[in-house]
Amino acid sequence: MTLRPGRLNLITDVDGITVGNAECTTVRSGTTVVLPETRCVAACDVRGGAPGTRETDSLDPSCLVDAVEGIVLSGGSVYGLEAMSGAVAWLGARDRGFRMADTPRVSPVVPGAILFDLPNGGDKDWGETPPYREWGMQACERAAKEFALGNAGAGMGAMVGNLKGGLGSASAIDGALQVGALLALNAFGSALIPGTAHLWAAPYEIDGEFGGRGWPATATVSTTEPFAGSRFDIAPMTPGGNTTIGLIATNAALTKAEAKRIAIMAQDGLARAVRPIHSHVDGDAIFALATGKVELPSDAIQRLTALMRIGSIAADCVARSVGRAVYAAEDLGEAVSYRTKYGREATQ
Repeated sequence: MTLRPGRLNLITDVDGITVGNAECTTVRSGTTVVLPETRCVAACDVRGGAPGTRETDSLDPSCLVDAVEGIVLSGGSVYGLEAMSGAVAWLGARDRGFRMADTPRVSPVVPGAILFDLPNGGDKDWGETPPYREWGMQACERAAKEFALGNAGAGMGAMVGNLKGGLGSASAIDGALQVGALLALNAFGSALIPGTAHLWAAPYEIDGEFGGRGWPATATVSTTEPFAGSRFDIAPMTPGGNTTIGLIATNAALTKAEAKRIAIMAQDGLARAVRPIHSHVDGDAIFALATGKVELPSDAIQRLTALMRIGSIAADCVARSVGRAVYAAEDLGEAVSYRTKYGREATQ
């Protein structure tokens, strides 16, 4: 069966998933919240050497929490962790969360991850009141099926190599199964094949969704000089200064252990689309959400086959989300976008 994007080609093509953004061009940062309509099984896989996360331990299959109310992706480094607090407050006020016995209030479970966008030239002089908690609440209020890509939400102040990064999303429909990915792309590595305007993600592009340039006729990639100046178009090394954070969602009914394996498989989409990746200075983290609307086969072999297909599709959606993030990004201050540098039209 030929895979196709959903109607919106966004993670919200997965039934029951909504996304909200809040950002500020002056601060050059923002927050993205993913809110499922009902609690979802979730997992997380962290591959980068400099991660910033909250409540990811609770997602381990050995832990008590069986589902989450949402996932938050935020800029702001450690300050951005307050965006999860804002989402927790918003959800708790609406009685959405985990309830133990007869406790008077629910406890919303909202894991999340942050990226490092502090040195991007925006106004970070917020004193003792960073804006992220407020942005977390605003993003929840704005959660909907349609949302902006590029310079939006957690992708507002993001970079990828020496180009403007951003928020990217893609989806795929496989019969009754729905899979989608959402990324805030802020990688140390480059999304471009060295010396070209072509994206590493090109083989996974569908219907020209990020410019249609395709694969170059010839491409020589150095294996001995991966940091040879502009060949990788990478930014100067800034310890702890980067990260790509995101999630995949599916309508399949998964256990926490199965969701964890899907998150691991989805990380390969980053490896296909950004080089180098999972470095010492990246905090790469991928979450997985399962809405549980479609049951998988009970037969062990058939179930494993379905799980492997979901993971493979998820990785492709992640790679496509990288391409869409780069293509949707716009210039911001000194940060030059892909379309400004290389144009919109396909060139071979």
